[in-house]
Amino acid sequence: MRIARPLAILLFLLGCGGDATPTDEPTSGAEAPPERYDVPSGDVQAALAGAHRTDEERARDRWRHPAETLAFFEVEPGKDVVELWPGRGWYTKILAPLLRDQGSLTVGLTDPEAEGYRGTLAQAFFEMQQAHPELYGHVRTAVLSPPDHTELGAPESADVVLTFRNTHNWTQDGVQEAVYAAAFRVLRPGGILGVVQHRDAEGAEADAERGYLPQAFVIETAEAAGFELVEASEINANPADTHDHPNGVWSLPPALRGGEEGREGFLAIGESDRMTLKFRKPLADAEGESGDADESAEDGGGADESADADAAS
Repeated sequence: MRIARPLAILLFLLGCGGDATPTDEPTSGAEAPPERYDVPSGDVQAALAGAHRTDEERARDRWRHPAETLAFFEVEPGKDVVELWPGRGWYTKILAPLLRDQGSLTVGLTDPEAEGYRGTLAQAFFEMQQAHPELYGHVRTAVLSPPDHTELGAPESADVVLTFRNTHNWTQDGVQEAVYAAAFRVLRPGGILGVVQHRDAEGAEADAERGYLPQAFVIETAEAAGFELVEASEINANPADTHDHPNGVWSLPPALRGGEEGREGFLAIGESDRMTLKFRKPLADAEGESGDADESAEDGGGADESADADAAS
């Protein structure tokens, strides 16, 4: 008869008698438990300084300006925030502790069942969440795999939706309109859509394969979804980026896809030139619908509210 492994171990220990003394030392070959990080909540500077961030991640702060960028997008404790396609979690590592005790964070992940790189990224997030529940245990997840899966949460449940350097991917797949529409649906009236994206030269074609997009194209995409442009910031601009590299944005750090060829020159340029755009979901839509309903009631009519198939996305 086969004995279950835990029972077999127990029987072995009982057979050894009572002379054995417990020890805190891990047995040979056993993995040590992951380190637990005590990162104060509600403080962006504490999140930036936290030991959970690697040296490589901190080194990129000079190019990505996280504190300034999040302030520009009106991200603060108490807000309900959705981050789209967090990649390896560079910003998630800042947002999660910041919003842990006040507010909420939802990440719209690529499909974890997908083959290849995108599925691997989603699986990596769940592994990170499982390893460090003290940092990420409260983070909600949604599958953002457009055009089929675009449900980011209940309609009008978020204050801020953020996307960092993703719009070229959606444009290359032809689903950018679906994603921006999903962001519009999940935001409350007056809510903010914050977009950071590799920026091409003015007047350039929307050639997403190089990673760059013209700023006007991104603005048009957001406005077509119903957003209003509030402000464009130069927080993440890099005038040294000429936008014409052999491997597109991936010629530049941190990717440095060209290897040693031209490496020093690309390091001197730094990370890509990026647009930083703040959009708002208009309040007028909600006010207008309310006014129309009131007028209808006064006229003795009624409002027929039918649920769209994607109402919850």
